[in-house]
Amino acid sequence: MTEPFHPHLPAHARVHHVRGTDLTGDTAQSGGMRRLEAISGKSVGSSALWTGETHVAPDTASSDHHHGESETSIYVVSGRPRFVFHDGEGEVVLQTAPGDYVYVPPWVPHREENPDPDEPAVVVISRTTQEAIVVNLPALTPLEDS
Repeated sequence: MTEPFHPHLPAHARVHHVRGTDLTGDTAQSGGMRRLEAISGKSVGSSALWTGETHVAPDTASSDHHHGESETSIYVVSGRPRFVFHDGEGEVVLQTAPGDYVYVPPWVPHREENPDPDEPAVVVISRTTQEAIVVNLPALTPLEDS
């Protein structure tokens, strides 16, 4: 999957190339979307980073979920996905467009939605853990203050 430039170097001492065609769906998933892993501990030996793509089909919403201790950075590549969370009083909907960025703090329950009936939404995500932590939830609830 990766193409080491210097195969005699250990994984942590070389640059890795992961082709878009080599992304794998062998990672944590939520209903209504498909995550594809690119950079991870499993794929390149990263110790504190996970990066991949998420595809949300037209007229679909993901399951409610959170990503545990992981911070998540999202870049919208195509489509107009919505990101929904609960602020303690009700659901908050963030409407995005290509070129937008979204930050999801650790433990915050949320879901992705793609209301477009024809166009899939594609985003690139990076997390501060080497693997994709996904905790699916029965409902969207506010994050409890500690």
